[in-house]
Amino acid sequence: MATVGSPAAHLPPAAVQRLATPEMRAAGLSARKCEYLRDLARHFAERQAPEADWLTMDDEAIITELVSIRGIGRWTAEMFLIFHLMRPNVMPLDDLGLLKGISLNYFSGEPVSRAEAREVGEAWAPYRSVATWYVWRSLDPLPVDY
Repeated sequence: MATVGSPAAHLPPAAVQRLATPEMRAAGLSARKCEYLRDLARHFAERQAPEADWLTMDDEAIITELVSIRGIGRWTAEMFLIFHLMRPNVMPLDDLGLLKGISLNYFSGEPVSRAEAREVGEAWAPYRSVATWYVWRSLDPLPVDY
């Protein structure tokens, strides 16, 4: 099985653009997600997504760039920063698992607002991504093979 970052885990944009909708749907994608993937592939094929610049861009600039692509929201962009670009200081405040974990670990299970979660996360800087991963793991402590 391919791992994230390995060459086998990536499809070139042209290959994604050539995929037939039934083929994509057979993989479990909705019709809307098929459209989004094609649009994302188009952005990369036309170099509208400046991936070469990402190494020098700050997190918010990358998020802004990615959410301008149809079908990509802030949460998706933050997951990309954490898991693909390995950015250490991302705190995905729209992540329900993170909010649940903060609620259980810091507020005795009481629901927390994003503002309260952000305040908890201040102490985690500059390693909010790492702390987020630990909070996720606290919800499901079984080992995961990435």
